[in-house]
Amino acid sequence: MRIFVGNLSYETGEQQIQALFANSGSVDSVKVIRDQMSGRSRGFAFVEMADDQQGRAACETLHEQEFEGRRLIVNEAKPQERRSGYAGGGESRGQRREARW
Repeated sequence: MRIFVGNLSYETGEQQIQALFANSGSVDSVKVIRDQMSGRSRGFAFVEMADDQQGRAACETLHEQEFEGRRLIVNEAKPQERRSGYAGGGESRGQRREARW
């Protein structure tokens, strides 16, 4: 089960999250999401737990629990929406706009 963990302190690392979730069951992986340019945490992470029942228990137990001075948001992760890699314009790669004179 993939779990979203939000409202994390920017200093929180994978090890702290791993230890927090280990109380609810076996944790397969933890990934703190970081800004590509600065490398700084973006304040959220994803936790993978092999057992769905343990994952749901972790969500119920940890949601809105205070951790490192912040009230956590913990719930089952939604599937990632597919996004285009281009900003604005709505053009596809290789297409050109007609000149409008």
